[in-house]
Amino acid sequence: MPKYVIEREIPGAGKMSTNELHDASTKSCEVIRKLGPEIQWLHSYVTDDKIYCVYIASDENCVKKHAEQSGFPASRISPVATVIDPTTAE
Repeated sequence: MPKYVIEREIPGAGKMSTNELHDASTKSCEVIRKLGPEIQWLHSYVTDDKIYCVYIASDENCVKKHAEQSGFPASRISPVATVIDPTTAE
């Protein structure tokens, strides 16, 4: 399945408490369970005013459904073309 990076504009995201992050993660996982095996959340990066999430999903519409049902904005959805890391240089 394709991999996507989702940019979520969430003002103050970097100041969210551990409990707030836990609650957001719980909500996201609940929606993913309802959507079924077409979507999987890999991990997210929290910055000052954005959260960047990496998902595997059957298509972009599935990512949009997750955003709508979870209440977390999907400001930008970008399909991952390829992944590189330090071993790419070897």
